[in-house]
Amino acid sequence: MASNGEAAFASNYLVLDPKDATAFDLLRFLLSSRADNRRFIFAPRGTRLPFPKRVVIVGSVVLQLILFMLAGPLALLGYALEQWLNLLHVNGGFMGLIFRILRGRRPVQAPDRDSPKFLSLIGLSDNREELDASIPIDDTRYNSALAIMAAKVVYENPAHIEDVVSKIWKMEFMGFYDFWNAFQRKPTTQAMLFRQNKDSDSELICVAFRGTEPFAAEDWITDMDLSYFELPKVGRAHSGFMEALGLQRGSGWPKDLPQSTRQYAYYTIREILKDALKNNPKAKFIVTGHSLGGALAILFPSILAYHEEKDLLDRLDGVYTFGQPRVADSRFGAFVEQNLEGSTRKYFRIVYCNDLVPRVPWDNSWSDFQHFGKCIYFNSLYRGDIVDEVPNKNYFSIFMFIPKKMISAWELIRGFGMGMFMGPEYKELKVMRAVRLMGLFGLAGLPAHAPLDYVNSTRFASPNLYTSKPWLGQ
Repeated sequence: MASNGEAAFASNYLVLDPKDATAFDLLRFLLSSRADNRRFIFAPRGTRLPFPKRVVIVGSVVLQLILFMLAGPLALLGYALEQWLNLLHVNGGFMGLIFRILRGRRPVQAPDRDSPKFLSLIGLSDNREELDASIPIDDTRYNSALAIMAAKVVYENPAHIEDVVSKIWKMEFMGFYDFWNAFQRKPTTQAMLFRQNKDSDSELICVAFRGTEPFAAEDWITDMDLSYFELPKVGRAHSGFMEALGLQRGSGWPKDLPQSTRQYAYYTIREILKDALKNNPKAKFIVTGHSLGGALAILFPSILAYHEEKDLLDRLDGVYTFGQPRVADSRFGAFVEQNLEGSTRKYFRIVYCNDLVPRVPWDNSWSDFQHFGKCIYFNSLYRGDIVDEVPNKNYFSIFMFIPKKMISAWELIRGFGMGMFMGPEYKELKVMRAVRLMGLFGLAGLPAHAPLDYVNSTRFASPNLYTSKPWLGQ
């Protein structure tokens, strides 16, 4: 948990530490409005919270405690599942593995987690690596189609990422980074950078942040957390996301850091971009991420604006987030829109159908988190529309239970026909079908969060979607 000195930069703050919470602590908190003298809450002296907000906080803490308890088993399950599926992958499938064992002519290949051939569960559920050749660079959909592929590929290991960028996309790989988190005292944030068409008028650098990993309980805990720090004259932003981006203990967001052996995401990427863009005045950059990575993607230019990095912001060609959770309050959102938006839209928040993650943390009259800007919302037919807010904005609703299950059933059925009717690259793999089944009998919003549906959505989108008048409030 943070200390008073570590939050000195913030004009207000509320930090939850569920690991220290007991059932008695939660009950006492529900019965008293005081929030400044709790073992599992860090807040300024005199902070009092209304009962409805205390209920929401207790709900969040309970969910986080459950995830803490499941962290070990989830990590073990994820590791075993990845190893088994990659064992099949590198040996030609189940029958190929059996033949190798029985015939003995070719040795069974063991999966190597550092090999370019090794795939994460994200890659095993959607193994597409080629960019869509039907979307040329001058198509209004190009940046979003490139962004989601980058946001998907960044889940893989560095060797695999470099192979895809350099050999398949034929672009310059600028590096993969594992950034330090000053609050957790370990690396927690991964990102990559690559560049297309260097030294030309169409030079574009892409920054892609890795998002929530399926079996990483810590990532899901961050998504569900309600902690925040308030920056003076800016607004409240999610503490976990800011910490992952490079927030400093005590000093918050100093414009520059003293020389250090540690690499922090915001500061390192900012300097890389300044250096890479200085030789070509026509060059631009985009920032992208899926899930938690989307939260980091929109916070990155937000802190650039906070530091008045106008030269860099002028070179920003777009922020593309996919399945991004809520990151801040309305004041923070207004600050970002004021500094990012003009006659040309730069922030594209894309949500697919019943995806759970964009609907957390909850948005209600007692919440400190709201989405800002307009949203491109795709339904289960991959039809996109520009909306202020997605349907069923907080996900959990008894009235939406049956409709969500019906859509889950449709998505499962749809997957069997995609390859037949839309082309072989759209054929859903067995891993994704298994994920769809889990959504049908469990949380429908989890399969909808997979990058696969976001890749399909960007490819099937209308070219007019990114230039239509609703972006400008007309």
